[in-house]
This record gives sequence, structure tokens and C-alpha cells, in this order.
Amino acid sequence: MQQGINPWASSQTVDVEKLFSDFGIEPISTATSGLPEVPSFMRRGIVVGHRDYGRIADAIRTGSPFNVMTGFMPSGHPHLGHLMVMKEVVWHVQHGGRGYIGVADREAHAVRGMSWTQCREYGREYLACLYALGYEGTTYYQSENTRLKDLAFEAATKINFSELQAIYGFTQDTALAHAMSVATQVGDILFPQLDCGPSPTVVPVGIDQDPHIRLTRDVAYKLRMFLVERRDGCISVRSKNAPEAAIEAVHRAFPGSKKYEGHVDIPGASCEAVEETVRAIEIEQGGFGFVLPSATYHTFMPGLQGGKMSSSVPESFISFWETEKDLKKKVMASLTGGRMTLEEQKKLGGEPEKCSVYLLNLFHMAPDDEELAEICRKCRAGEMMCGTCKKETFERTKEYLKDLREKMDETAHLVDG
Repeated sequence: MQQGINPWASSQTVDVEKLFSDFGIEPISTATSGLPEVPSFMRRGIVVGHRDYGRIADAIRTGSPFNVMTGFMPSGHPHLGHLMVMKEVVWHVQHGGRGYIGVADREAHAVRGMSWTQCREYGREYLACLYALGYEGTTYYQSENTRLKDLAFEAATKINFSELQAIYGFTQDTALAHAMSVATQVGDILFPQLDCGPSPTVVPVGIDQDPHIRLTRDVAYKLRMFLVERRDGCISVRSKNAPEAAIEAVHRAFPGSKKYEGHVDIPGASCEAVEETVRAIEIEQGGFGFVLPSATYHTFMPGLQGGKMSSSVPESFISFWETEKDLKKKVMASLTGGRMTLEEQKKLGGEPEKCSVYLLNLFHMAPDDEELAEICRKCRAGEMMCGTCKKETFERTKEYLKDLREKMDETAHLVDG
């Protein structure tokens, strides 16, 4: 697989710099200046990259329509490793985005062999967490969304097996259902625009999910009837697979335009205005007019014993329903960035960037930046020992989970609403 990235792997190493360089992902810092406020997950370097996030920042700033969409594969109980993307979705909804959440039960059934009953049970848990965090918007199960499945079928007409092999490393032994689940994910990402019309859509994902984003952007481009570009002092609307009626409609929409074989040239117009009109014509002619989806990429929250926090490795994660006894046991036994001896710790200080306990605070449990900076300072200066830090982090986590479960109870009616 390219870059060794497998979106379905429970653990893997991703060379972030090489991934960004090879596939054109930009550092998130290139887009945050357009935001009215920069959220903590961007300030703290958790969200590290993006594709076309500038258009989302513009929409937030100007109040224009945009969507935020992501999906969760219900192959196990949700845990703190899933919390970041949930918080990203909720933040975008709170800043004007229309929310869409897909429960990827078809993917879980095809890739993990989960039963449909298990998918439903785990899916309910994910939705319970989202609503407790303040999510508002559309939710659905892939298997029950007929419009999504029709869109996935249409998307599949633009995907061939050589692409799947190049992007995902599929072989002749790969189940056809696995390939179908990929097309369904493409449909998931484009579904908000099918549901409410073409508009910018941001998909918050982990770095390992970039193959899905690249494929979907490629499919969205292929599904367009026209390419709109500035050329030789005019705006040229060039047919990709547009019927003659659509080309004629573009010509009629712009008095003074010149119609040629397969394209229409429009003098004295703005590219944005032409693009908007052309999208409307595509939809009138039975097309989609999709805007290429945007994405943000966050780093993984490490497991308590190092590596990736994974549902398949119980000792690596903290469940939202962890008992106080088990929570304390997991936090106190977690891998830290401390030195080998107490003397070395006091002399050299700890290494918080290597510590799963500090990173638990960085990601979620120390929302105040000044408090987090003080935790980091004390660690590096050798003023705070690992045992003390673990005890304090356990208390923060215990209170956080208690509050979250109370909110789950308050919003339980929304799960089946």
C-alpha cells in the first residue's frame, strides 16, 4: 500500500512528513488564519494537516453554508481514541456546519465480520457519545440509507480495481464486499451534498484515512459534467461528459458567450459566478455538481501502553463506560516519559512528548492551555513525579467520564430519535 497506509489497520506507523509531501496535504497552519477562533485541537498540534480547509474557514467566517461529515465503523466499543474526531465534528456544527454522521455498518460487516446486530449495538454507543457532546444533525446507518447506496453505486462507476489495488493494496483475494464498502464510504463523504445541494464539506479524519479522501475527491471530479477554468482572457466551460443539452444550457445562460465543439467560452465573467451557474445546470441535467470535499487530519491519540489506541487491545484504551477501579488501574499502569530512577527524574526531568499520560491531558483532560503548560513545565523541570501526575490525571479523567455519562443519560432519547 502507498506509504504503508492501511485505513483498517489497528496499528501502523505513518511517516507524516513524507505523506504530506507525496500527496499534497498542507500543514493546518496554512488555513487557520481565516478562522474567527482557532480551536484547541488545532492550537495544540493535534490536527496537523488539511486539504482545502481554506474554503471551510471562509464559510465559518462569512456564515455561508458548509457541511461537516465523518463516519464511525462500529466494530467495537467507542473509547477516548474516538473522542477527538467527535469533538471536531461538534465544534464545526457549533460554528455553523450542517452535521452528518454515518455509522459504517456495511464496512464493519465486510471488513471485520461483525454481525448486523453487533453493528447496531455498537453504533448506538457511538451516537450516544456524539449527542452527549452536543452533536446536532443527520445520522444514519449505511445499510439503511437507500439514497446513500444509490450514490455509492454511481460512484462505483468511476472506480476500477486497478485504482483500488494502487490505493489500498487490494489483491485477487480481497472480498468484493470490501471493495463495495469503499464505494459506500465515497458515497458517505459526498452524501451531504446530495442531501442539501453542492457546498463545501469538511471530513475530519485520522491521518491513516487519507486514502479514502483522495479517492473521493477523484470520484467527485469524475462525476462533474464540466470543468470551469480561466483561459486566454475568458472563462472556459469545458465538457467532460456533458450531454449536448447541458452545453447548450450553459451557452444560453451567458449572453455573449461563444459555443464551440465541447466547450463554451465566456468573456467578462468571474470564475466564481460561472462555477455557480454551471453547477445549477449540471443538477438540472441530472448531474451532481459536487464540490471537492475538504479534510482535516489529526494525529493518533497513543494507547496507554504505546502504539495506537485500539478497540481490539483492551489495555490500550479507556472506554467511556470504564469503571473507576479499572480506570485507575489503567492510568496508573500506563507508559510514561519518565526516567529510569527517581534521582534521574529530578535531575533530568521527564519527556512529556513520549508520555501517554501527558498526551491524555493534551488531547482531552486539560482543556485550559495554561494548566497544560504548567503540567509540561513541571514534568520537564523534574518538579513533578510520574506517580503524582498519574493520580491527578486519573481524577481529571474520572470526572470527565462521569460528566459525559450524565449527559448521555440526558440525551439518550436522541439515539433512536
